[in-house]
Amino acid sequence: MPADQLIAALDTDEGGLRHLRRLPPRAAVRTPWPEWVPEEVRTALEDTGITLPWPHQAEAATHAYEGRDTVIATGTASGKSLAYLLPVLTEAAADGPGRTLYLAPTKALAADQARAVAEFDVPGLIPAIVDGDTPFEHRQWAQRFANLVLSNPDLLHHSLLPRHRMWRSLLKDLKYVVVDECHVYRGVFGAHVALTLRRLLRLAEHYGASPTVIAASATAADPARSLSVLTGRPATEVTVDSSPSPGAAVALWEPVTYEIDGEPQQASTLSETARMLAQLVRRGVRTLAFVPSRRGAEIVAAEAKSRLGADPAAGRIAAYRAGYLREHRRDLEADLREGRLLGVATTNALELGIDVTGLDAVLLCGYPGRLASFWQQIGRAGRGDTEALAVMLAKDDPLDTYLVHHPEAIFDRPVETSVCDPSNPYVLAGHLCLAAEELPLKEADLASIPGSREVADQLVEQKLLRRRAGGRYYWVGSERPQVALRGSGPMGVDIAETSTGRLIGTIDAAASHRLVHRGALYLHQGESYLVDDLDLEEGLALVHAAKPPWTTSAQEITHLEVLSTRERLEMGDVALSLGEVEVTSCVISYQRRRLPSGEVIDTQQLDLPPQTLRTVAVWWTVDPASLEGLRDLAGSLHAAEHASIGLLPLIATCDRWDIGGLSTAAHMDTELPTVFVYDGHPGGAGFAEQAFRKWTGWLRATRDAIAGCECTAGCPSCIQSPKCGNGNEPLSKPGALVLLNRLLEAGEGPVTAAVFDQRPAAPEDDLWPGDF
Repeated sequence: MPADQLIAALDTDEGGLRHLRRLPPRAAVRTPWPEWVPEEVRTALEDTGITLPWPHQAEAATHAYEGRDTVIATGTASGKSLAYLLPVLTEAAADGPGRTLYLAPTKALAADQARAVAEFDVPGLIPAIVDGDTPFEHRQWAQRFANLVLSNPDLLHHSLLPRHRMWRSLLKDLKYVVVDECHVYRGVFGAHVALTLRRLLRLAEHYGASPTVIAASATAADPARSLSVLTGRPATEVTVDSSPSPGAAVALWEPVTYEIDGEPQQASTLSETARMLAQLVRRGVRTLAFVPSRRGAEIVAAEAKSRLGADPAAGRIAAYRAGYLREHRRDLEADLREGRLLGVATTNALELGIDVTGLDAVLLCGYPGRLASFWQQIGRAGRGDTEALAVMLAKDDPLDTYLVHHPEAIFDRPVETSVCDPSNPYVLAGHLCLAAEELPLKEADLASIPGSREVADQLVEQKLLRRRAGGRYYWVGSERPQVALRGSGPMGVDIAETSTGRLIGTIDAAASHRLVHRGALYLHQGESYLVDDLDLEEGLALVHAAKPPWTTSAQEITHLEVLSTRERLEMGDVALSLGEVEVTSCVISYQRRRLPSGEVIDTQQLDLPPQTLRTVAVWWTVDPASLEGLRDLAGSLHAAEHASIGLLPLIATCDRWDIGGLSTAAHMDTELPTVFVYDGHPGGAGFAEQAFRKWTGWLRATRDAIAGCECTAGCPSCIQSPKCGNGNEPLSKPGALVLLNRLLEAGEGPVTAAVFDQRPAAPEDDLWPGDF
């Protein structure tokens, strides 16, 4: 069915379509096989229907074959896998000694690649999956015989590198390292993966190998630089996409609104997504619905089935997410790929390169937080010859509201540059310990990462490393350091049932105070649990299943101290700064709120220790004398803080849960009205720095989002925050506009920039609770 007819069928009498953009089709361009590809490889590929490569495939493969680290960054379904497989298949067909380690961010993607590779009847190719589900005897076989090992960074970090002597045969013959979907490695997780890759390359060199790194990425800004940050080595990029595309109709949709007590209320985005999924499946349209949470995916699938009632198509809808058994996930993938399923509600688990060819439509339940993810998700449809349909439904959120009313921020803006800082000392310290335990560190090992020598010397003072003659650092700790790849600190808190001891799940230690404190109502996979006890020393929260008619919200107080200022922009009575801060927060109580009204039933006190975070922040101050007539200064600052946090993902590769904020009418260090926005990771993750560099675009979008909202007093679409530690009190929408207009006006005048480092000292004052 043509996309225009589908859009008309999805629309309602109230109308939700805000913008429609047509992406033009693109014809395929073919090129001859590179001369170095042997005949047996060409024949094997032609037998699977690949008669000739596209130019970007041949170019990237040739760079890699000639020994240059290469990243291919082209659109979804552009055949990036062939670009990195050509040199791998060529080495296998020649019966060469070279071996390949393929790294995917998920087990599912590695399994999908293994399935695809198995279709190539290339002589000499011996693939093997090695992940956390692989039995020990199969790992042993792979160590000895496989010349294509498919794995993930987690196994590399936790198993292969610590046991590198067992993997010596692989490391000494390692010719290629494939890093698939490398745009995923950003922020603190990206820093961990970057240091893990450098440890891998270091050990390979120790055993006499010099592998070439081949990376595949979604369309990204400056992909060569991004790969260089991951590996510490120069890289070549290929970005011109010559694959065919049928084009797509991309609709930006805002769920209909209705009034309650004179205030506009938006229909549930989950419900609207379910409605559209049901309508598309009823018409036989193969559809993928991306939903931001596991619980949301289950709700959308269940509601879509319910809407179809007795229609047989209801049985062709399913949810897909992490947490399912491996066999169940593989069955769902096969059912989707082979057309037995018509509609799937999924988390971003299907955003990556799993082959789901033949989809007709994609629904996005909210903006995924990054343009790279947006284009990845809508690119999952339209892999045939028919124009695809993609619909993004806006959540009740400042960023989503802004985007549907400013489509140029999606369609006329380049994708983000991945932010990753391997020199973050909070991440670097653990990896230096691990690297020294694997093999003594040499001066050359520290040269490629700024600040690593200083961190190594601090570890010597802590008696974790010992420096000996010749400048080598040795690990002298009693136990191997514990470093969590997908976090910045210790492993999280286990959540278990009180009566049975059954493990429900885990949660990051930093979030445990707010989400699994004693008395909290915790939601997991659609089920609700009451927390009986939280033992921080044991890292254990005990819970029991319950469905009370209320929910809980933690209340915390936050203090923030400016440790140093890196840079500052002086703009008359307004200043913008970037620097290091220490954030101390403490959850002091929680409220029970009646469902669904949100009425507060009572407040319960808690006795939890404070948590301290040293990180990087951007902050702005304003002289109160320039704000004459502003009645509610504290509420104005608080509202501007909320909205600016919500809009920061527009210019930084983060989402609002990666960052925190705080506002005060007189901060102890600045002695002025101040709004802080800080990275929610120890040492910082680069988000605050991006905000500082692009502050005018960031705050202008924030101002426009507030001004464009139809509400009168403020709502979740503009200034209310789902993670406010003070119950969204006080807030002033008009005052936030006054403040932001004042900031932007000041930026149009003379600006004095300063780069320095200072430690301020000022009287202490109370702060508004933080919003992290």
